[in-house]
Amino acid sequence: MRRTVTVGGVDVEVELHGRGTPLLMLHGWGVDRRLMTGALEPLFADDSPWLRIYPDMPGRGGTPAHPAIDSADATVQLLVDLMDALVPGERYAVVGESWGGHVGRGVLARRPDLLGLALICPAVRMDTMDVDPPQAVERDETLLAELEPADRAVFAEYHARLTRDVYARNLADVVPGVLAADQDYLENVLGPRRGLVEDTATTEAPVLVLVGRQDAIVGYREQWQLAERFPHSTFAVLDNAGHNAHFEQPELFGALVRAWLERVEATR
Repeated sequence: MRRTVTVGGVDVEVELHGRGTPLLMLHGWGVDRRLMTGALEPLFADDSPWLRIYPDMPGRGGTPAHPAIDSADATVQLLVDLMDALVPGERYAVVGESWGGHVGRGVLARRPDLLGLALICPAVRMDTMDVDPPQAVERDETLLAELEPADRAVFAEYHARLTRDVYARNLADVVPGVLAADQDYLENVLGPRRGLVEDTATTEAPVLVLVGRQDAIVGYREQWQLAERFPHSTFAVLDNAGHNAHFEQPELFGALVRAWLERVEATR
């Protein structure tokens, strides 16, 4: 179900699935909620006891850009207010991918009673990052020859498995959000202040930090610092996976997220 929730004058489009304990799902920088629904919805059965909440952040998907949301910090407050409107008084868990993992840690700073936190290929810093050059571990040369040079370059930058199945997921879950994003807003309004969240908060709740060994966008080494911060964290480095590790290694990704959900359910 899709609905628009007006929060502080900002019309936020949200996709809702299921019912039960709330899960806030936060997509990355230049994409929209389709990245998260494509990765996570296959993990939930029809009778799963989780209410999955997938917002489009401003300037992406169905949520228009708004001048008041001019930093990561403002984005965090918008998301906290959104959850207060959707599930008032309820505790919830957060799943954040890439920049959404950075923003998710800002949500934790404002809501230290989170039930859990899952960070998928999360950005640690928003300036320079400790990354290796792109490294392909699997290549479909016929597919790569079919792509335009610019598309081939972006595909190879974000992925380690340059195969048709990975490219199909990229076309379904990533490319539509990129094409629909308000690039002027992202670059000129939100971009200059996209790394301004309080990022020292910790929690006793279950945490998952999952990274791709060949991630050339945010890397994999610095994320261990996040895992060390949380006393009940699982840290997993998935080989043969770049920045979209969730659909380059879907079986491992699914097993780790399900295990995290079980820990959240057992400790809530």
